[in-house]
Amino acid sequence: MRREEVAVIASISVDNYTRLEQGRECNPSEAVLEALARTLALDGEEREHLFRLAAHSGNPRRTGTTPTPSRQVRPAVLQLLDTFGRSPAYVLSRTNDLLASNPAGTALLAGIDQWPEPRRNTIRYIFLHPAARTLFSDWNSIAYGAVAHLRAMAGIAPNDSELTNLIEELDTKSEEFPRMWRLHDVRSLSTGDKVFDHPKVGRMELQYEVLDISGTQHRLVVYQAAPGTSDYDSMSLLNMTNSPAAAPPDATSPAISRLEHKRRS
Repeated sequence: MRREEVAVIASISVDNYTRLEQGRECNPSEAVLEALARTLALDGEEREHLFRLAAHSGNPRRTGTTPTPSRQVRPAVLQLLDTFGRSPAYVLSRTNDLLASNPAGTALLAGIDQWPEPRRNTIRYIFLHPAARTLFSDWNSIAYGAVAHLRAMAGIAPNDSELTNLIEELDTKSEEFPRMWRLHDVRSLSTGDKVFDHPKVGRMELQYEVLDISGTQHRLVVYQAAPGTSDYDSMSLLNMTNSPAAAPPDATSPAISRLEHKRRS
């Protein structure tokens, strides 16, 4: 819709809507925000994002730099990572820095261990690591989701220097990121499926869960597959190939046999 159409449907003046759109209206009323949310057919997350942006712009005390959250992962969480066994799992910061991982979690993101630890960020990986282009079967969908998540985080902490630096880096170094960022989509990541074309174990579809870690701004991401499936076998093989201390895979095992059959077919 054009600017004038939005203003008419929301029952606000075009001038008022123009000031809102350009960031010159610092204290919009809740009624105006609700009217805009209805007019633009915003979903729950998008509505919350709109209200967060209005709150930040209307409160001068929030214009300072947002304190950087702790990057320290609790020992109990590190211990928890080890209990997931074959399931890849890792801990992310608010800005998606990879803070901790079990061996399978590191192996799943093929090539991320080639980067120094401070650069290991899953959104940076998606856009700037060459391995990501072939690892994610539907790279475009994964990239759009990552940008929408980053947009949501920017609404929560617009003055976070780490977040701002990441956005500026991707805007400069990635051809696709600026176009996706301009869409202004907002989405949090909680659960779903991803299809991987992994260079070591081939194609596998894994379900993931994203869990908030209490008392922090960290998130735990865990990938799973149903036992007895070829996806589970691929996930198991990923653990074998990643561990230098592991015994060589037994070619006669049912899992390896199913994988070989899968590759031939």
